[in-house]
Amino acid sequence: METKDFSKYSNAEKIILAEQLWDSVSKKDIEISSEIEKELEHRLQLLEEGKTELYTWQEVQNHINKIRK
Repeated sequence: METKDFSKYSNAEKIILAEQLWDSVSKKDIEISSEIEKELEHRLQLLEEGKTELYTWQEVQNHINKIRK
C-alpha cells in the first residue's frame, strides 16, 4: 500500500479525512477471536457492576512517567 503525503492538508482537513476513513470501516468486517470477545464482555460486565477501577489520562501519564525513571 502506498503512503500518501498529507502535509498539504490543514490539521482540520486531516481530522475530517481521519473521521471519514474511520467511518468507512464496517464493524461487521472486523474479526476478533472468541477469546478476545469473551474478555471484552467480561470487562464490560465488571464495568457495569462497578468492579473496575478507572483512571484519568493524567493518572496514566503520571504512572508511565514514574515507572520509566
